[in-house]
Amino acid sequence: MRVKLSDLATPGVQKITPYQPGRPAEEVAAEFGISKPVKLASNENPLGPSAMALKAMQAVHDLARYPDGNGSLLKHKIAARHDLDIDCITLGNGSNDILELVARAFVNPGDEVIFGQHAFAVYPLATLAVGGRPVETPALNWGNDLDAMVEAVTERSKVIFIANPNNPTGTWLTKNELKRFLDEVPEHVIVVIDEAYAEYVTEEAFPGYPDCTQWLEGYPNLLVTRTFSKIFGLAGLRAGYGVSSPELADFLNRVRQPFNVNSLALTAAEAALDDARHIQKSREMNQAGMAYLIDACNKRGLGYIPSAGNFLAINFSRPAQDIFEAMMQQGIIVRPVANYGMPDFLRVTVGSKEENSRLVEVLDRVMEKNAGM
Repeated sequence: MRVKLSDLATPGVQKITPYQPGRPAEEVAAEFGISKPVKLASNENPLGPSAMALKAMQAVHDLARYPDGNGSLLKHKIAARHDLDIDCITLGNGSNDILELVARAFVNPGDEVIFGQHAFAVYPLATLAVGGRPVETPALNWGNDLDAMVEAVTERSKVIFIANPNNPTGTWLTKNELKRFLDEVPEHVIVVIDEAYAEYVTEEAFPGYPDCTQWLEGYPNLLVTRTFSKIFGLAGLRAGYGVSSPELADFLNRVRQPFNVNSLALTAAEAALDDARHIQKSREMNQAGMAYLIDACNKRGLGYIPSAGNFLAINFSRPAQDIFEAMMQQGIIVRPVANYGMPDFLRVTVGSKEENSRLVEVLDRVMEKNAGM
């Protein structure tokens, strides 16, 4: 009898449903005959990379050579940015890579990994891939319930994943909330604070939002992840990093693949860190766009979850898949989040002024058509 490949896969991998990214604009354009679709599905920066990053990449010529396997120049830039020692830095092929390294380095088959309801899809994927047991705690107001997470900890618990701000809901946790939580979590549990959207958060708009990269000395079981895919506009290059105690970073680097960050990504990320003007401009565009989308929702009687990221989860108070499909047919690509337990919502990336305006125009047409049905 012929052996089924499904029988050969590990039990954890057999349980995985592959991650579903937002549909590419090129694919939608070809399917529906649209010349310029607007993709607002993957929380990318509408400004794109900084001019400094683009210029730096143009100076990279020797692509026949392997990249710096240690990423030394980028590590020094990151360490200086966070006032940390270089030994605290782990580089990743996007911050997703760091999340998987944590699971590979510390989670044995049967160990528990805790994360909240409506959390980033990679957390259970990374857990199942190494044979761990995902433990999902109920959400509190669409965000992480830290008390429920503490209560879920057992002797088999190894990792807790918390995104702050949370994706796809946009909720956030304050310094006091997270400090109290970290004080209560046993030392045998590694706490990963995923700060992919942290650069979009301002103290004025979100008082008490913490920079957890500054807490390493007091919490040796803490790992904080960041990415160059969001405000830095380098999603296509895949670069991210984690900061932790040197001991924790050492174990992550033992399972990190050689040359996991390519030469162009290393060079662009180094330059992007220096472009404060681009970061500020991106943040201001996001703030203006978020205000515009919230106002549009309020005027149309649509609910939404207040967001500290560069996206907004909009509540249509009924299953939203047909709205997603109708908008896509008119060239607006957003993100359905039914797989996150949110079937009535669509997650919308904050785009440029023109993109946001086009989104609202198409949304009005779609909702008017649906209202008459």
